[in-house]
Amino acid sequence: MKNVKFWAMAVGLAATLSCKTAAEESDHFNPEFVCVNENTPTPLVNNTSATIQMALLLDTSSSMDGLIDQAKTQLWDIVNKMSGAHCQDQQAVLEIALYEYGNSRLSAESAYVRQVLGFSRDLDQISASLFGLTTEGGDEYCGTVIDKSLKELEWRDGKNDLKMLFIAGNESFNQGNIPYASSIAQAIEEDVVVNTIFCGDWNTGVQLKWKEGAILGKGEYMNLDHNQKSAYVSTPYDDQILQCNTRLNDTYVAFGSHGEISKAQQMEVDNDVQEVSIQANVNRTLSKTSQNYYNASWDLVDAMDQPESKKKLLQPANRVHLPKYLQDKSKEEIIAFTQAKKQERLKIQQQIQKLNQQREAYIAQHSNTEGNALESAMFQAVKKQAATKNYHWK
Repeated sequence: MKNVKFWAMAVGLAATLSCKTAAEESDHFNPEFVCVNENTPTPLVNNTSATIQMALLLDTSSSMDGLIDQAKTQLWDIVNKMSGAHCQDQQAVLEIALYEYGNSRLSAESAYVRQVLGFSRDLDQISASLFGLTTEGGDEYCGTVIDKSLKELEWRDGKNDLKMLFIAGNESFNQGNIPYASSIAQAIEEDVVVNTIFCGDWNTGVQLKWKEGAILGKGEYMNLDHNQKSAYVSTPYDDQILQCNTRLNDTYVAFGSHGEISKAQQMEVDNDVQEVSIQANVNRTLSKTSQNYYNASWDLVDAMDQPESKKKLLQPANRVHLPKYLQDKSKEEIIAFTQAKKQERLKIQQQIQKLNQQREAYIAQHSNTEGNALESAMFQAVKKQAATKNYHWK
């Protein structure tokens, strides 16, 4: 299954404008447009007026195993909290990018910095990328990784778009040839907020300039114990939610030349998260009930909700990209099939949401603990910065 992860990353969806334009200009649906640039795996196609862009810059030097483990575990909790974000009564879309820095496996020429994933809505791809990270000692250049993320990522420029960097690490913030002050000044010019997360003692982080970085970046300075284990209250509803997940996966219909690879990745991520904890597994299932779990690039049901994709997929010349059992069906039969799958999915999603309401009530009665370190720190920073652009949470 490791090969599945590799190929899924390699054939990820292109995010470049040129690919989108070429696809739109063609009268024929061409799934090869989903396989152009491995560094930007999801197209930035979005009909909403508000997007939350979060770039995660993670130190993957040898001391950061705990941070990576928290990111793997708590990604789904972060995603679920983001699903409530609205701007002007419209649900915001979440895009996440991922960088690693400070790892000696990376080249000195790159200043030990690597873009793991460009801005993506593909939550399975994001999770697979996190699980693919490994740690090894190196030099941590915060100014450099901030600079590269600003230059390499496709940042949006809408007035309601919320753009944020979250950089996490535990060494001095002022290492490297690119001064962090100049990188952060560029971020502010581009309306990108810089949040810093020091993995260690608060005062040590202040001394090592992490708080100064957040002040310059108009963001939040946070510290956390990156080796803290997640606290979780087991509930009578967990198993029922996970059983729903199995049924929910059956409503996803792979299409296109890379559909089966993406479908396999969905299952692989389920397996990865299952091995981490029940908490992460339940939270991943919950994320599949939100708008942020978006798979129109390979799932026929989601794709048929997009007018242009639907039009192209139903053309006789493009039936070859559909599953074999649909290729000889009429337009009406294909539409009826996908609508039935969509209704089945909605019913299961509603069941999951109802079970989760009962689960949350149970947790509230049986736990006095606060949220997990990484997701709590990030979510509080997001809410504070989102308020400046009139976001609210439902």
